[in-house]
Amino acid sequence: MNGFVSFLEKNLSGPMARLSEQRHLRAIRDGVISALPFIIVGSFFLILAFPPIPKETFVAQWANQHVNEILIPYRLTMFIMSLYIAFGIGYNLSKSYDLDPLSGGQVAVASLLLTIVPKVVEEEFVLPMTNLGGHGLFVTMLVSILSVEVMRFCKEKNVTIKMPEQVPSSVSRSFEALIPVALVIALMSVVTVVLNIDLHHVVDQVASPLVKAGDSLFGVLIPVFLITFFWSFGIHGVSVVGTVARPVWEVYLAKNAEAVADGSSQIPYIAPETFYQWFIWIGGSGATLGMVLAMFLFSKSKYLKTLSKTCIVPGVFNINEPIVFGAPIVLNPLLIIPFVITPLITATLSYIATAVGLVTPTYIMPPWTLPAPIGAYLATGGDWRAIVLVLINILISFFIYLPFLKMYDRNMIEMEKEGEGDTEIA
Repeated sequence: MNGFVSFLEKNLSGPMARLSEQRHLRAIRDGVISALPFIIVGSFFLILAFPPIPKETFVAQWANQHVNEILIPYRLTMFIMSLYIAFGIGYNLSKSYDLDPLSGGQVAVASLLLTIVPKVVEEEFVLPMTNLGGHGLFVTMLVSILSVEVMRFCKEKNVTIKMPEQVPSSVSRSFEALIPVALVIALMSVVTVVLNIDLHHVVDQVASPLVKAGDSLFGVLIPVFLITFFWSFGIHGVSVVGTVARPVWEVYLAKNAEAVADGSSQIPYIAPETFYQWFIWIGGSGATLGMVLAMFLFSKSKYLKTLSKTCIVPGVFNINEPIVFGAPIVLNPLLIIPFVITPLITATLSYIATAVGLVTPTYIMPPWTLPAPIGAYLATGGDWRAIVLVLINILISFFIYLPFLKMYDRNMIEMEKEGEGDTEIA
């Protein structure tokens, strides 16, 4: 076992962990995370606009009459998430280079806006907002990184305007960013205006196979397996896999929300991150709420019984580090098996149930610390069948973990008896 673990750490776990900390990927991850408050709050206005109650009620009728006004906060937050994410990426990447992070965030936003050509409507310029949402996320990442790299290049080559020390630092930073900003604006203007290249369309064509593959059953099972696999060896699986996959998941969520806001009867994607959160990671990565419940009800060893009482409340709120490191599941050959198998099974069931229309695809992002049935109900816009699916998945998790837990519990009882014997002899 030790040799196998050493092999994985050397050839897989270590390189993947280092990949997740790569400067640009980390900036993208932190940039997306920085926009989560706007995504979460904005998505709740979809619930207000389309309340999960009978259409004949007064509240539902009132919402239907005022849907455009109710959706304004959504359209200025979640609907244009790429605008917030661009600033976050530019800020964090600049900070990692010891550049002025505020300038980095601003130039990234300007670069994104310059990928969009205003349209003339009734003799007035109108900026189309579609590419400021999830649809423009890939372009956002590319131009944000490019903008900061231009700033870094200018600073390294001293292509900046330096002010005397007596000048206030805020003014000095503004002049220092002047040439890099001019270069970025000129470059993006050439691409968008002079060459008439629609970067969003180009990236759509390139990323289309990736987006389609990620929403397939196979595309769901791969990240599910990798996340639990890395966790099995003590590596935060979501941090590693999410760094690469989260931008795609955000596109799915934004597209689903746009479809609902536009009144479409078809929600296009099955597998945003909210799908994983509420139907697969029930209790945390590995769907460990079922294990905690089985441990609470059936464990007889003193250690596991005490541990279950400690872990059950955090588990209900999807915090499972106490059970992952306390049982432990990490480097435990017996518990790793159900830890990996369980979410693969619940992911398959949940994907099929959503694909055939038994459950509404998720399009709202509730806070991840909500209990799973509540979170799933809200994420699907009030579909009661989502609660049923969550409860079924908890039962599946419970019964898969149970036999492995009983074996482990017997081992723990034997260890406790041996410990008591050693104490008596001493």
